[in-house]
Amino acid sequence: MYATLIAVAALWGAATGLLIPRAAYRLSVEPDRRWRDTCPAGHTLAGPAGGWLGSPACRTCTTEAASPAPPAPPAPPGTAPTSRPATAPDTTTPGSTLDATPKSTPAPLRRPITAPLLTGLTCAALALATGPRPELVVWLLYAPFALLLATVDVRVHRLPDQLTLPLAAATPLLLAVAELLPYDGGSWLHALLGALALGGGYFALFLIHPTGMGFGDVKLALSLGAALGWYGWGVLFAGTFAGFLLGALYGLGLILARRGSRTSAIPFGPFMLGGALLGLVLGALSATP
Repeated sequence: MYATLIAVAALWGAATGLLIPRAAYRLSVEPDRRWRDTCPAGHTLAGPAGGWLGSPACRTCTTEAASPAPPAPPAPPGTAPTSRPATAPDTTTPGSTLDATPKSTPAPLRRPITAPLLTGLTCAALALATGPRPELVVWLLYAPFALLLATVDVRVHRLPDQLTLPLAAATPLLLAVAELLPYDGGSWLHALLGALALGGGYFALFLIHPTGMGFGDVKLALSLGAALGWYGWGVLFAGTFAGFLLGALYGLGLILARRGSRTSAIPFGPFMLGGALLGLVLGALSATP
């Protein structure tokens, strides 16, 4: 059990997961926009890599939140103080939002732990299943982008070309390098054929039912097909089937909870990525270097 490798992978996932909230906020826009350049308060997002790397809060919002409020001006002579006495009872009810972050606080000032936690757990699971094989580097590089894609798809029901197209090109290329190294557990030819097969299959579904399958799903299928195909056709089928199964169960849950109908649109990218994760874990556990 490669404890050190798993720990390093988990730390990598947690560290990269800290960068996801800002990128997800910037990319969660309508199709006619590329990305956001400002925070909700209107401040320009600055920082390394053109403002893409950094904490969820912009520097101006962080500074304003940390700065103490200016003292109230003194009351004119002879005027009764209007401030509440120090002994006034607290009228905040338990569990209300008044004792939490003010409603006027911009969203990027919140520091969610969900992204680093999920990315860390995903990378740890991939390291546990894959072990010290060269393709693990590819999976660890892919994982933060996968969670970023899932987050954006949940928010605005789209998978940005800025992520899907580079992943479609980079995944087969990185796997080609992995095959040149010793102890790899897959086949680059199968990865290439898997990308073509899964991408072609999703493209056919898009042509048959364009309102039920977004073209972003087709582009995402190229990189997922390469990753799943690396371990063979059985893993490719299993990961694809798992994605459709997860999506169907989610849709059924919405119908049973009366929060949707059979025609309700759902973001399918997270289920594609979740099914691919299950397929990769299965394939890595069964692979023989």
